[in-house]
Amino acid sequence: MLRLAFALGLALLAGCSAMSPRSEVVTETFMIPSLDPGITVHVRNKHLAGDRYPPQRIVLFVHGATFPSETMYDIDLPGGSWMEYAAKRGFDTYIVDVRGYGRSTRPPAMSQPPADNPPFAGADDAVRDIGAAVDFILKRRGVPSISLVGWSMGTTFMGKYASLNRDKVEKLVLYAPVWHEPSLRAPPYSGAYRTGTREQVRGFNAAGIPKDRVAEISPAEWYDKWWRANLATDPQGASRTPPALRAPNGVFRDLNDFWAKGTPTYDASAIRAPTLLVVGEWDVITPPEQGFALFKRLTNAKERRVAVLSEGSHSMGVEKNRMHLIREVQNFLEEPGE
Repeated sequence: MLRLAFALGLALLAGCSAMSPRSEVVTETFMIPSLDPGITVHVRNKHLAGDRYPPQRIVLFVHGATFPSETMYDIDLPGGSWMEYAAKRGFDTYIVDVRGYGRSTRPPAMSQPPADNPPFAGADDAVRDIGAAVDFILKRRGVPSISLVGWSMGTTFMGKYASLNRDKVEKLVLYAPVWHEPSLRAPPYSGAYRTGTREQVRGFNAAGIPKDRVAEISPAEWYDKWWRANLATDPQGASRTPPALRAPNGVFRDLNDFWAKGTPTYDASAIRAPTLLVVGEWDVITPPEQGFALFKRLTNAKERRVAVLSEGSHSMGVEKNRMHLIREVQNFLEEPGE
């Protein structure tokens, strides 16, 4: 009996040993050439060790107009990293930084006074950088398509890419989607890029949250951790006095040159992939009305839906109710296709 118990114990230990690598999240970082010369794109990947992934289990995330991808999708706030949450549920997860953001190439213009150079990194530049990342993933995993997730102005990047590359997109998720009706001009800006300090960015970060609930929904310690993570991706901006985050102005040029003239930067009717639009009820940057306006334009999507989540603002992904957003997106990605 003792020998049997000992043997069973060894078998259990062996089983645990064999299972442990399967449950380990592996992180890999790649610097890949964009479709434009001289631009290198930062791509981060998280997945379970040893897994192989079909197209339905691969997803690429992109940031919005100001902050890099990792501080929305790979920051360890309560509930954990969004990327790791998806990875632990069996997804091969990636983030990409468009040129001028995060750890991707910062063009020389960002080291000069903003007014010395024109804006860059609008939707056209972003689609070329995203395209390089998508093609890298397709080749790496030997698949024909993957799913895409974008936040804020990143929804215009992913929307444009999906409209031009239908066969490469499994599903599309647009969180806080931009679709300006009536048209809207960008806030005042000048030149290639802009900067934001901790105090300036805090106003954007908490916009729309009832004032008496800001400390609850977006705790100061969460904001400070998130802000430090942003600065860590921009050492040159962090070295300023006061420290500031730099971001390209191409998205603002898009707003003025296209959206303000009633011409979106992409044709929503050209999107074929099943599409989920998600917006927080307190979002005053891209309010629910924008999501509904875009929904009406997705006339050829295989499936389309809008989810309005309670007690969330434009920055819901780094707020108290962030897991509501993460689960909503994950549920959509995990739904079996027809």
